[in-house]
Amino acid sequence: MKKGLIALIVVVVLALGLYNWAVGFNNTAVEHEANAKTAWSNVESAYQRRNDLIGNLVKTVQGAADFERGTLTDVIEARSKATSVNIDANNLTPEAMAKFQQAQSGLTGALSKLMVVVERYPELKANQNFLELQSQLEGTENRINVERNRFNEKVNVYDIHTTKFPGKLLAGMFGFKEMARYKSDDGSENAVDVELDFN
Repeated sequence: MKKGLIALIVVVVLALGLYNWAVGFNNTAVEHEANAKTAWSNVESAYQRRNDLIGNLVKTVQGAADFERGTLTDVIEARSKATSVNIDANNLTPEAMAKFQQAQSGLTGALSKLMVVVERYPELKANQNFLELQSQLEGTENRINVERNRFNEKVNVYDIHTTKFPGKLLAGMFGFKEMARYKSDDGSENAVDVELDFN
């Protein structure tokens, strides 16, 4: 009877230990996942600020006489596409991230082209409203980069927690999946080819 009681106590202690370990793993994973989702919301917020600024920039540029309409149309269409692609924080899959990133990259390219074309319009370059919007856009681009890096850091903490052994065993049972990170744009490792026209 004494041996049976000791065996029962050992089983109970082991069960409690496993239970506490599982609960601790789950709660920490939930916290890391929530932090990553919050960081993603901050990324989206930074992109939203850029979209809002671009709207104001387009209105300012439209006022310039004889401004290249094709370039402006490209920016408007790219902005529309970028704002139509959203990701639910519960669906941060590599496919969803790639689609979001592609739309944002299209807008970045159209905006870069617009800024190059603006160089041909001295009245725009002297417009105080335009200069302020341009400065705010530059600051927002930096903020976007900072927020993307923070998001990747939070995802990294979450992924390490859920993929390291023995936590990986519980991650699948509790439904925790690896999160996608924000990656650099395709071709960003190549130097930008800049053509200068001094004529």
